[in-house]
Amino acid sequence: MGIEAFNKFMEWFARLLVVWVLAAAIMGYFVPQAFLPAKAFSDIFFSFTMFGIGCLLSANDFKPIFKKPKFVFLGVLAQFIIMPVLAFLIVRLFNIPPALAIGLIIAASVPDAMAAGVMSYLADADVAFSVALTASTTIISPVVTPGLIYFLGRQYVPIQFWPMFKSIMAMVIIPLIAGLAARHFFYKTISRVKTVFPAMSTLFIAFICGLVVALNKDALSKITIIILLGVVLLNILGLFFGYMAGALFRFDLKKRRTLAIGVGMQNAGMGAVLAIKHFSPESAIPNALFATWCILTAAVLAEIWRTKANK
Repeated sequence: MGIEAFNKFMEWFARLLVVWVLAAAIMGYFVPQAFLPAKAFSDIFFSFTMFGIGCLLSANDFKPIFKKPKFVFLGVLAQFIIMPVLAFLIVRLFNIPPALAIGLIIAASVPDAMAAGVMSYLADADVAFSVALTASTTIISPVVTPGLIYFLGRQYVPIQFWPMFKSIMAMVIIPLIAGLAARHFFYKTISRVKTVFPAMSTLFIAFICGLVVALNKDALSKITIIILLGVVLLNILGLFFGYMAGALFRFDLKKRRTLAIGVGMQNAGMGAVLAIKHFSPESAIPNALFATWCILTAAVLAEIWRTKANK
């Protein structure tokens, strides 16, 4: 297989994220032993994913942070206020059990997903702004994410801030910096195979969703419509209030759409790993559900907005 054919295959593989997630979830339920032995390595797999994201970024992706810091600052503020507050209110409104409640709070407290940039591109939104938002929320996540989880979730389960801080540094920040360095020193080589990294992220998200299902095979029968509704509401309201925040900040149309997608799409793979590592397999369920659902809604929204832009 030539390099061009290889890259096309990797692009095709990454575009079918939802298919692989659903396939992994089904496999996790019926053949859990295929996933369970890899539980201990889930954080290592995620580290490779963040390394891949670092390899895709360049100095230009960080320029909007410094050229127009106001937009990025307001976007990050919206991200880390809207979603955690929504999760807290949903948990209280539906009286969600503690393990699932902390899972939903984790899903709302992680940074936005790199896939938000892809969806912003498909929606004809501001991709540079999206990448700057993701980079910014990811960089501050070692402090902000555990802080939000501790503040909002300590009434449900015991929470330790520093172990989560160390996990995020090891899984996210160090691999991200290593990826940036690899791109800088081995630019030509990485440029030739850069399609591998989105495919690797796709594979990891599918794997973690399959693992969550495998770990919770018996507990899944107890999942009620309430937690499903909670996940759906968190995503839909996140998209809505993200767009409204952009309007409040007087962003242009493309930036409003970008912010909506960024707020509504969370790095649920990271949330699931944190849940499994620091809480319980059951608390990872909302993250697995969110990972699948937010991709579907963002894809539909991107198609609607792209159609309107073309007209």
